[in-house]
Amino acid sequence: MSIISLLNVNVLNNPANFMDKYQFEITFECLEQLSKDLEFKLTYVGSATSSEHDQELDSLLVGPIPVGVNKFIFEADPPNLSRIPSSEILGVTVLLLTAAYDGREFVRVGYYTNNEYDSEDMNKEPPNKPVVERIVRNVLGEKPRVTRFAIKWDTEDSEPPEFPPDQPEADLVPDDEDQYAADELAAEGEEAEGEVDVMDEDTEMGGADETVKDDDEISNDGSEDLEAESEGSDDDDDDEEDEAMDVSAEDQLQGEATGRARPSGAAGDHVMTK
Repeated sequence: MSIISLLNVNVLNNPANFMDKYQFEITFECLEQLSKDLEFKLTYVGSATSSEHDQELDSLLVGPIPVGVNKFIFEADPPNLSRIPSSEILGVTVLLLTAAYDGREFVRVGYYTNNEYDSEDMNKEPPNKPVVERIVRNVLGEKPRVTRFAIKWDTEDSEPPEFPPDQPEADLVPDDEDQYAADELAAEGEEAEGEVDVMDEDTEMGGADETVKDDDEISNDGSEDLEAESEGSDDDDDDEEDEAMDVSAEDQLQGEATGRARPSGAAGDHVMTK
């Protein structure tokens, strides 16, 4: 159980100019008397790609802590611009508010912060060198990301366990190794049945191949008959061409005898019309 519970954090003077100080009103509850102070820190994340640009803006020790609900205002300086890449001054970044006891962090609150110019024209076409006086920051205080950590406080009983607690009742539960092996064997049997079914399908497909082969043979026989008929028709055409040539020769001789020449295409016409 946590001795300190963070109840609420209000972001004051927001929105504000980029170079104004940060102000947070922090409310927390203390359940037991503590021997040491609480330490609050505010960190500005200067770059989304490297933690080298993170800046600790300020830290504050709060104590002694009375039992009950407590409230105070935490004020911190703005970040140092020289430690922030010029390309990442504008846009969205993160503020981290952390609380620790005796060097052990027990809560962290993260806020998205948007930095932009106070003019739409400057936002559309920002100058090459940032004009800090015109930059306005806006901390999204209504949507914080809160993370809590279990730590050791003053007593040994408050120290969180480093390992999971012992569970002696777990030894009474039957071992499921045998059941797991049986399930594996059943699964293998189902796979084997599936393979047999596939082989049966292959066998049926083999019979289909034989049927296709018989069709091919029938097709081949038919093609042989067609070739034989075509050879016979070719012989008939040759005979007809020979007869035509004989008729043409006789007509030519008759033409010479009568003194008139027969047209050379008549023989071809005769062959085509026969």
